[in-house]
Order: sequence, then structure tokens, then C-alpha cells
Amino acid sequence: MDGGDLTVLAVAVLGYAAASGRLKGTIVTPAMVFVGVGLAVGGSGLGWIDVQFSVGAVQALTTATLTLVLFTDALRIDVPALRQEIDLPRRLLGVGLPLTILAGAGVALLLFDELGLWPAAVLATVLAPTDAALGQAVVTDPSLPSRIRQGLNVESGLNDGLCVPFLAIFLTLAESEEGLDRGEALRVVVEEVGGGLLGGLVAGVLGAIVLRTAVRRGWVEASWHAIALVAVPAGAFGLAVLFHGSGFIAAFVAGLAFGRVAGREGQPTAFADGVGELLGAMTFLVFGAVALGPALGDLTWVVLAYAVLSLTIVRMLPVALSLVGTDPQAATVTFVGWFGPRGLASIVFALDLVAESGLDETPLIVQVVAVTVALSVLLHGLTAAPAARRYGQWYRQHPSRGDLMESRPATDVRPRGPRPPG
Repeated sequence: MDGGDLTVLAVAVLGYAAASGRLKGTIVTPAMVFVGVGLAVGGSGLGWIDVQFSVGAVQALTTATLTLVLFTDALRIDVPALRQEIDLPRRLLGVGLPLTILAGAGVALLLFDELGLWPAAVLATVLAPTDAALGQAVVTDPSLPSRIRQGLNVESGLNDGLCVPFLAIFLTLAESEEGLDRGEALRVVVEEVGGGLLGGLVAGVLGAIVLRTAVRRGWVEASWHAIALVAVPAGAFGLAVLFHGSGFIAAFVAGLAFGRVAGREGQPTAFADGVGELLGAMTFLVFGAVALGPALGDLTWVVLAYAVLSLTIVRMLPVALSLVGTDPQAATVTFVGWFGPRGLASIVFALDLVAESGLDETPLIVQVVAVTVALSVLLHGLTAAPAARRYGQWYRQHPSRGDLMESRPATDVRPRGPRPPG
């Protein structure tokens, strides 16, 4: 970024910060603001931001953002409580996620003649992860069943990393004329998941032991304690790469392990939160300026149709199927199905395609992802607070609330991403 780009970013951040208290609880979300600013000042708008960014630089920004927020998300999860409430996220991840990828690939094959089976699977996988920050009210409103809020947040934290091995397999198949055999596909999955788990456990446990020991003996200053906390997910990501695993899985696992060993309470997360919020603001602003403008310039009805279907049927039907047998209320199925926003992870995966993939279909995939994420930022931002209030009211007034599956308790967690102070 040059001086002008940094000035635009600084003004946008200061402007939002000044109004953040007024905007809290409204339909205007941080992501909406920064994507809108990016679109307005980018090459398709006022031209105040140079859109000729290095793909590598933008990729580094988005990867750092996702890594940090995955770690802080996981750090706030009460693992013992999660064990008792694992059924909902397990169903959303174990059943809903694969079905979402399958449905997304099927719809892509129907709508895009230029996409073959494996490129369609790549597109579906890029858009499968969810981003809880785009619908903050859904996972922060205390009137909602805590089980539902925690389930959506844990799903959002884990599905990013779980999509990585699928994406690696589909990319390899798409780029290979002969394809992969089953043994090779299994190897990719084992490396991505196993390396990510190992890197996360090592970094999380060692980081927790070092910092816990230093704090107990009074060796560490408070400011450096906060800085060291940010180093843990960076180390986890780096170790995972050395082990040929997923850095995103590692970041989330490191947060779980660190919180379990060092304790979740009393951790100086304010600095990590602030860095994550700033990086998130930068990511969405750059996304609006660099990716969304060109994508909207070449928009077709087929691309828009896929974006709409990706946010509705492709998400909602698999969620409904994953909840079969749990006796959920119709309101819960609709609510959980709708709030699967697409955001940061999809942006990161799309940039990975641009930087590392040789697929001829990459420009189309990136355009579809950009339009889908932008539509999700708008629609989930507009509906999160009103829908959360309505769903919470329905839950409070239900005559048999104590007998509902939604009533089982869960520990509160904070969603990822930027949030207004206060």
C-alpha cells in the first residue's frame, strides 16, 4: 500500500470507530461498511485505491487475519462444556458440510457449462465455510438458545480448516488429466488434517506452558504477555506448514489446546482482538476495492443465480438433513440454515487459487466467490439482528421451552471478527 491507500484505510477505520457505538445492534455491520468503502474508493469507483495489489501481499493479509481470529475463537470455547454439547456442531460439520459441498458442485454443473466436475467441486468447497462475524447478533444475543449460538460459532471456527483437504484434493484432480487414485486422496487428507492437528497441539501446549510458567513466576510484562499470545497461532501455522498440514486447522486447535492448558479466563486477548479487528477491516476494504468491483463489472444472471442458491438451498437443505433425528423446531432449522454467511475463509481460498492454481476456470470461480461473499455481507448483515430478535422472542414464548432440544445449555462464546466496542 502507498500513502494514499493507507490514508483511505485510516479514515475508514477512524470513521467507523467514531460511529461504532451508534451502529452496535443495528443492521449496519463492520463488514458492510468496509466492503462498501472499498467498492467506492477502488478502481470501479473513485479510483483512490490502487487496485494493482500484489496477490501475494493480499494473500498474506487475509491468511494472517483468518489465522488470528480462528485462534481467538477457539481460545474462548469451554472444551468440557463443548463435549456435552458436541452434537449440533458435529452434525453441521460431519453431515452438513459434505452435503453442502456436494450440493454446491451439483448446482455449479447445472448452471455453468464451462465448469467440469472437479472445478465445480473446487467452487463449492471455496464457498462451503461459514463466517460467524457477518451475523454477529446471531451468536451474541443472549435471548437465543446458547446451544444454537455455540453450535454456529464452533461450526464457523472449524469448517475453514476442514475444507482445506477437500480443496487440495479437488484442485489436484482438476489440474491432473489422469486424476488421483484413492490412496493419493487419502494421503492428502491425512497430511492436511494430521499436520494441522499436530502443529496446533504442539504450539498451543508449549505456548501455554511457557506463558503460564512465566506469569506464575512474575517473569513476563503484561504488554509482552499480550504480544506473545499473538505469536502462538503464528507458530501453529508455521509448524503445520512444516508438517504439510493445514495452518487453519492448526490455528484453531492451538486455541483449544492453549485454553485447556493455560486456562481461558484472565488471558490478555484485547490486543489480539484489536489486531484481528484491524486486519479484518483491511481485508474487507481490499476485497471491495480489488475483487468486488471487477466482479460486478462482468456480472451475469448465471453468476448471480448461483450466489443466491449458494446462500439458500445449497446451505439450508444440507443443514435440514443434518438435523434429522434431533427433533428440532421448524424455526430452528430455518434459522440455522439461513445463518451460514460466506466471508473471510472464502476470500482466502479464492486468493489461494489466484496465487497457486493453474486452472483455466479460476477467473470464473473467483468472480462467483466475490459476488457470493458480497451478497452474504449485505443480506446476512441486514437480517442478523432482526432475525435474532424474532427467533429469541419465539424461543422465550414457546409454551414447552424446557422440553425443546434447543434448551440444552451451552457455554457462551464470542464470534470472530470485527465488533463495535462497548
